[in-house]
Amino acid sequence: MGRPETSEIDGTTQHSAPQPAEVAPQTWHQVGENIQPGILHQDYSSTAPVVLDNNIVLGHPWTTGLFDCHEHQTNAIMTAFFPCVTFGQIVEVLDEGQLTCPLGSLIYVIMMPSLCFQWIMGSKYREKLRRIYNLVEAPYSDVISHFFCPYCSLCQEFRELRNRGLDPALGWNGILAQQQGRHYHHEQVNVPPPGQVMSR
Repeated sequence: MGRPETSEIDGTTQHSAPQPAEVAPQTWHQVGENIQPGILHQDYSSTAPVVLDNNIVLGHPWTTGLFDCHEHQTNAIMTAFFPCVTFGQIVEVLDEGQLTCPLGSLIYVIMMPSLCFQWIMGSKYREKLRRIYNLVEAPYSDVISHFFCPYCSLCQEFRELRNRGLDPALGWNGILAQQQGRHYHHEQVNVPPPGQVMSR
């Protein structure tokens, strides 16, 4: 903790207790940022970055492992039978609604049976997710993860977005509506009841 600070004024010693740090309340602009399209790029990372011995920062670890599909069983089952849907949900969030879930799913379906190149799109969006949140490229590279473990990779990316407050199952418009609902609730809580007057 430390000793209280002392100061001498007119030859007398006065003790002053350490003052607590003031926390500024959120401004309207800061609250409003939560419902803007840029919410995807906010830093939700609370873990320390992975650093090599020579001080090279690799990035932050993922919130779940590649093979932790059991942590969200509904998504794991959905991805096992319809990986295109999970891919479409992830794409819609990462593209902030510009590419919709049905269109992303269709692209994945077309590339899957005819070309077997769905791993190209999957690794591209995995890299995009890593860049947004500065995640480490582990346990394998993006291409290897989607080439050999495409379903596990999709599940991990789905969980990562969900753990950061952006549930892909809601869709981009659903996420914005959820954020606006939180903002509205916060606004209602902070509004004083009408008809109250301060008196001396």
